[in-house]
Amino acid sequence: MSEIIAGVEIPETPAAAEATRLIRDTTNPLIFHHSRRVFLFSTLRGRELGLRPDPELLYLSALFHDTGLLRPFSDVEQRFELDGADHARRFLLERGFSGAAAEVVWTAIALHTTPGIPGRMGDEVAATNFGVLTDVVGSGLDQLDPGQVEEITAVHPRGDFKIDFLRAFVDGLSYRPDTTYGTVNADVLEHFVPGFRRVSMVERIMESAWSA
Repeated sequence: MSEIIAGVEIPETPAAAEATRLIRDTTNPLIFHHSRRVFLFSTLRGRELGLRPDPELLYLSALFHDTGLLRPFSDVEQRFELDGADHARRFLLERGFSGAAAEVVWTAIALHTTPGIPGRMGDEVAATNFGVLTDVVGSGLDQLDPGQVEEITAVHPRGDFKIDFLRAFVDGLSYRPDTTYGTVNADVLEHFVPGFRRVSMVERIMESAWSA
């Protein structure tokens, strides 16, 4: 029997089912519930904006998008978005997805925190970003049916999401602060980590090896 939440059907493909188990078992309730809400909000926002993303690729993008905040998925010194994108692409390729499909998911995850660009790209990339923005900062929330929002948060509760989510960023990034350069992630470390100071583009240019 299909799982339907707020009028959105959860993909039932083998890859989607396996990814659900993987993310549920290897992350934590905060990330799992957030990721599922992102898929649901991505779908609803996409409908509202006339997007037609592939449901399975959108679901996989949503499930993996924040996994890079956790050490099991973070195995090199790079932006956490790339950690999640790399693992998602590997997951898809190992299960027979085309390279093109894997790149769609990779791009959706890699750009999900980048302001302004994802919304101009393909439907899966744009919808993922819109869903993230809805769940994290409430963008577009007032345009959704309150009954659908209530149903989503009943199945995937937010709890003390604001504080817990920010803490997840601190835990996932404070040991690799240089990877936050030029990203919104630096905002979190600057607020919560004593002594952290972001490096500016002005400094990088002025202190470069060039004499002028």
